[in-house]
Amino acid sequence: MTATATYSMTAPVLEPVPADRLIRVRPLKSGDRVSASRTAAARQEQRDRIVLENLPLVKAIAVRVHENLPVHVDLDDLVHAGILGLFDAATKYDPEKMVSFSSYAKHRIKGAILDSLRQLDWASRNLRRRHKQLEAATRDLAGELHRAPSEAELASKMGVDVERWRQMMVDLRNVGLVSASQRPADQEDLPAPDFPAAADLQPDSMCSQQQLRSALAGAMKVLPERYQKVVALYYTNELTMKEIGGMLGINESRVSQIHKTALEKMAVVLQEAGIRSSAAF
Repeated sequence: MTATATYSMTAPVLEPVPADRLIRVRPLKSGDRVSASRTAAARQEQRDRIVLENLPLVKAIAVRVHENLPVHVDLDDLVHAGILGLFDAATKYDPEKMVSFSSYAKHRIKGAILDSLRQLDWASRNLRRRHKQLEAATRDLAGELHRAPSEAELASKMGVDVERWRQMMVDLRNVGLVSASQRPADQEDLPAPDFPAAADLQPDSMCSQQQLRSALAGAMKVLPERYQKVVALYYTNELTMKEIGGMLGINESRVSQIHKTALEKMAVVLQEAGIRSSAAF
């Protein structure tokens, strides 16, 4: 007799799980959402407080970086970039890492400033290339002639006429790649070349701007502290109204209202002082 294997196709019986072992998922109640919202608001308030407390750190780092840059690079631009880096640091800072916030933030701030300088690229690639060509041409001609080359000789070496060469030199001087007092050997006895400053850098214009800033600072003193802060953050730090609202814990619409009211109050003070337009300066 041959043995026959029998396979049971009966499904396994599933025993019920005791009630005390069930994992029950509780639906999110409105109170939980309120609690989460309060937690987020508290974190934002803490971040804004940290940012305001460390604004002097941004200014100090920006000043140190600015000392090694050409004079035409605006310090306020560096400060603005540093503030963005400070916001990033305040958002990502983890106190459990046992590192002080200032030590952590200064690297973020400086990194943001350097990134902004790379994006600015104060001398275009074309000007940098021209500068390298000029240096090479000057070096080659000086070796061949055993003296400093003249304008005409340098222009010929560069493959341009003298007028075009002079324009190239003006462009290079404007971005600080060559000295403004540099002149060819055949003109060494002449005074240094005179390059007019931009309109906003001329003495009378700078004096007018300083007087205008003083008048505006006086007008700001009549404003409540919060109004002064909104005006300073908007015009000096160049923050958006949304960013200002986040720092002060108010919505963007309220920031706009404060901004408008502040300007109206300042306009009254300035008009009483006989100033109705910046053209008065």
